[in-house]
Amino acid sequence: MKVSKMNEPHYVWGENCDGWRLADEPDRSVIHERMPPGTSETEHYHVRAKQLFFMLSGQAAMYIKGERTLLNAHEGIAIEPGVPHRMTNESAEPTEFLVISTPTTKGDRIEVR
Repeated sequence: MKVSKMNEPHYVWGENCDGWRLADEPDRSVIHERMPPGTSETEHYHVRAKQLFFMLSGQAAMYIKGERTLLNAHEGIAIEPGVPHRMTNESAEPTEFLVISTPTTKGDRIEVR
């Protein structure tokens, strides 16, 4: 079956960021996300899910346990379960990326305060 962000479920998260659920199954989630300039997600971790963030366009910073890693288009980073992290777009341009999670992150997110 052909998959496109143009016909898959869309949602808005955080500070006007977009997400499209390309695969939404109990054992796997694939989300295409877009972050406008100057946006950030809240620091959090997942109890069960392992995630791969893969940049499609633009640039983003991933903070893992407080350490900053800069990601450019066609680069990615894996996040293990239990590891605090947050993605930010500190650039002047929007960024788009894939988030691939196994298993799904539904009901698995713990906010870090």
